[in-house]
Amino acid sequence: MQLAHLISRYASAESTSMLGKQQSKILIVEDEVLFARAVLRRLQKAGYECAHVESLQDARASAKQFSPDIVLLDMRLPDGNGLDLISELIVKNTVVIVMTAYGEVSDAVNAIKQGAVDYIKKPIDLEELLLSVQKAEVAAVQSNSLDYSRQRNAHAIDHVELLGESPVMQSVKAQIKRISQLVANDTVPPTVLISGETGTGKDVAARLLHLSCQDNDKRSDKPFVHIDCASLPADLMESELFGHEKGAFTGAQSTRPGLIEAAEDGTLFLDEIGELPVALQAKLLNVLERRVVRRLGSTKERAVPARFVAATNRDLHEMSQSGSFRQDLYYRLNVMSIAMPPLRAREGDALLLASHFAAQTARRYGLSRPVFSADAVKMIRGYSWPGNVRELKHQVSRAMLLCHEGQITELDLALSMHSANNQLSVQANTNQTTPPTLDAAEKAILVQVLAESNDNVSEAARKLGITRMTMRYRMDKHQIGH
Repeated sequence: MQLAHLISRYASAESTSMLGKQQSKILIVEDEVLFARAVLRRLQKAGYECAHVESLQDARASAKQFSPDIVLLDMRLPDGNGLDLISELIVKNTVVIVMTAYGEVSDAVNAIKQGAVDYIKKPIDLEELLLSVQKAEVAAVQSNSLDYSRQRNAHAIDHVELLGESPVMQSVKAQIKRISQLVANDTVPPTVLISGETGTGKDVAARLLHLSCQDNDKRSDKPFVHIDCASLPADLMESELFGHEKGAFTGAQSTRPGLIEAAEDGTLFLDEIGELPVALQAKLLNVLERRVVRRLGSTKERAVPARFVAATNRDLHEMSQSGSFRQDLYYRLNVMSIAMPPLRAREGDALLLASHFAAQTARRYGLSRPVFSADAVKMIRGYSWPGNVRELKHQVSRAMLLCHEGQITELDLALSMHSANNQLSVQANTNQTTPPTLDAAEKAILVQVLAESNDNVSEAARKLGITRMTMRYRMDKHQIGH
């Protein structure tokens, strides 16, 4: 579930919610013909594709041929009770809205228990019915989004591997194994804080921890929800994390669970936790302490069984001392900690990773398995890799696509050229007799900081003490990255 994917799908659920735009198919199962025709005309006017049948037998046949997204189902039909059909429809992921003139409580309860999303008593106002259909669509899209995200994330991390044979990486793997073994002994999983420079593989460690914990739990269907706190819009962050009830704020047209709830009994990965606004840090602390979450506009608290893993490339201890990060939240997150080492501290791992990324790129593009020249091997071992594993992967993949006859040379890697260009730039600035213009100086600073941040815009903005939006504006102004 990258989870960024959950946010976009949740947003589209309300904006597109099919509402006639995607022409949802609706089957009306109703033996009162005049009423059924009135419903059919109103729904067709709203843009829906509709069909009408008058019995359970015809409904079963139509469900196979017409494949409806939504079924409006009458309870009392000539050949039986509508309850008999609900379970068959639910198996096919069909949304069911029940209609009846009797209004019996027992029918309502049984219909909802079997999976119907709504229950409407006759006589029915057509506009009210249309609203119920639209609400059911939104709920279905959100539910399918969660299922899709869960499956997508589960598939994406099926083969996660933390590569590295250096002593420091062996230590990290041992830590992950020890933490995962706590699952069987502790009903409340301990929070884990993963620290390290940008590009060291903190997200990979989080996913490996998730899979390792699943292995110990003997279950493999738990969701993994990845939340990038640096990329969530500030004005939507609270709603996305904690969810909201219908009418909780302007634009909240339906109830929506938050990403914390979406993690269920799986793993919630809070990436770039240092970017979480102070106002929300208190709410997150409350979730961690009490293991409950309350949606915006709701009085009901819901249990949170998820495992919390956070990651940061910032010094949270220093931030907590300066007041930019809550000290109590820092201590609550830092129950168990994993420090991801920079690539320059992982003796021998750079070449191992380079070979892996080169082979990976070759498979992706149908190329022959690559070989590194002696000079390329020397360069890989001697380079400091300020962007860590992420930089290594980018450079090797690029070199793999540029190399000739399956051999990667130092020229293909272009690392020495990159270093030389930096040195020439510094020399030129040092020897310059005419002061640069303000625009030129600003552009040079932006380019330099982006290079130091391995083109990570959020990290570059932090280093410069400006917002990500301001950074993007300045980059567009100077045509950086175009």
